[in-house]
Amino acid sequence: MAVSLGFHILFAVAGMAMPLLMLLAEWRYLRTGRAEYRSLSERWAKGTAILFAVGAVSGTVLSFELGLLWPRFMLHAGPLIGMPFSLEGFAFFLEAIALGVYLYGRERVPAAVHFASGAVVALSGVASGVFVVAVNAWMNTPRGFRLLPNGDFADIDLVRAFFTPAFASQAAHMVCAAYSSIAFAVLGIHAFRLLRRPQSALHAAALRVALPLAIVAAPLQAVTGDAAGKQLAVYQPVKLAAAEALFETARPAPLLIGGLPDMDARRVRFGIEIPGGLSLAAFGDLHAEVRGLDAFPREDWPAVPIVHLAFQLMVGCGTVLLDVAAWGAWLLFRKRPFAAHKRFLAACALAGPLGLVAVEAGWIVTEVGRQPWIIQGVLHTRDAVTPMPNLVISFVASCVVYAFLGGVVALLLTRYVLGDDAPQESGA
Repeated sequence: MAVSLGFHILFAVAGMAMPLLMLLAEWRYLRTGRAEYRSLSERWAKGTAILFAVGAVSGTVLSFELGLLWPRFMLHAGPLIGMPFSLEGFAFFLEAIALGVYLYGRERVPAAVHFASGAVVALSGVASGVFVVAVNAWMNTPRGFRLLPNGDFADIDLVRAFFTPAFASQAAHMVCAAYSSIAFAVLGIHAFRLLRRPQSALHAAALRVALPLAIVAAPLQAVTGDAAGKQLAVYQPVKLAAAEALFETARPAPLLIGGLPDMDARRVRFGIEIPGGLSLAAFGDLHAEVRGLDAFPREDWPAVPIVHLAFQLMVGCGTVLLDVAAWGAWLLFRKRPFAAHKRFLAACALAGPLGLVAVEAGWIVTEVGRQPWIIQGVLHTRDAVTPMPNLVISFVASCVVYAFLGGVVALLLTRYVLGDDAPQESGA
């Protein structure tokens, strides 16, 4: 399930963000009439379709795994998470229909209808991601039911189950993460191509479309991440303690940068502490008390080293992307041509994968940080998982399929999205 989620989430964020880039390129073409923007919108539409198709396959695998690998979880949670998953299905089908109109209707429908179909693709892609995040938010802060002594759920309230305390912060952070990670990935690819072909109008235009989105999304991701951290402090303090490797309750609590948790000594080695930083980040008060791992039973601790290192990796990648976004904003403000700034292009190329790395690390924090619970405080992971043996066979088979699909995606994107751009050479 972890491998499947790690594979699928890359296509999920692409499905949320690529349609917006496609639409922004189309909008620029309608405003300017420049051929490179039309070419970009067509290429990115093909890329969106490829990623959408593979995301549909990996998402279908996940839906089967929910039933096959987690029977007791689905027995109890099914009535509560069925609604957001059903809504995600409607959003998925709406996105597929609108994408078909956008791909094949350019010369067959009015320009306004064609543009509107792209807007539907962008909105339904985001809605699809938000509905899935609602399920994860419920697992982190379960609401909308009454737990009976035998473990069954009663008095189910679907509205409360959807709008849980974690929903708003998680959904906002996920949307910003999708826009930021994909904007920087696109930015990195086209910056690398522009380094090799400085006269390419196509790749320069791609930077003019993707960079503003990255400039807006990167700081918003930091803001929503701060809100998510404050939510953790209230509703999942043990996850926050694991992310910061805070072994002892402290007032004020320091913010830790880096470091390797030593579980035996219950301390962090090689880390840098900012006095009062965690108290300020978690509660907006330099002198607030933050509960450490010592405030919770040892059996309720997640895998602290994994959660802490993933959290540090996520924050580190986000910080680098913020710096690159600030640099790009300065260049846009100065109205400097990108091709003349090879150091900036090299920085974009190197930073391109970091957003996707941060997304993967963030989901590790979310999922591993909730352990040993699959539903926080309600159902343990060990009690929800299937008792069937020999799962290694399906695990290996799944890994082979994902490797094959990943290779196919890379080949198709290279051929149909990043193919020869010679027709767009302007010499300017």
